[in-house]
Amino acid sequence: MKDYYHNLITEKSFKILQEIKREFDFILIGGWAVWLYTKALKSKDIDLICEYNVLEKFKEKFNLTKNERLKKYEIKIEEIDIDIYLPFYSELGLPVEDIKKYTFSLEGLVAPKPEILLILKQVAFEQRKNSIKGEKDKIDIISLLSNLDLDFAFYKKMLKKYGQKNFQKGLVDLIREFTENKELGINKHKYSKFKKRILEKLSEL
Repeated sequence: MKDYYHNLITEKSFKILQEIKREFDFILIGGWAVWLYTKALKSKDIDLICEYNVLEKFKEKFNLTKNERLKKYEIKIEEIDIDIYLPFYSELGLPVEDIKKYTFSLEGLVAPKPEILLILKQVAFEQRKNSIKGEKDKIDIISLLSNLDLDFAFYKKMLKKYGQKNFQKGLVDLIREFTENKELGINKHKYSKFKKRILEKLSEL
């Protein structure tokens, strides 16, 4: 399976992730969280949620900058970006402070439940669908759908709770438009079978 980013970059990013997990408490989101569940595509950047006291610890160790426009904090280590999102401040499409209610522990890391992660990935995709990162978001979404047995009733419940009901249609449209993907090892025939199965599940909601 081909990596979306160069192996050296993803290896460096994963090493940084392993280092910070030993020292800081956080919820991992973004591409690395998808990889934790699917073991499909690795990520370049690290996205996480933490509490304000943990942010202070990050400030002590790293050169932290505030991105007021995107409502997040940023750390840059060579070509690797660490984006930090905070409760009652950052905007991820779901209240950041609620995401911690829906998490799993995987390989020593805490990540949102896959249905919550799917919604977060859809938010990211909508914001940058015409970019390289948007293409990676799309592949991550398909990766979650094709590698996991998602609870679509819970997914729909969360969309309704947080006023994102249009995302169900957005997901259907994305699945219909997608055809095949070499990075995920999905050819047209395999994707056609997958698409039929997932669309049937979504139509039952």
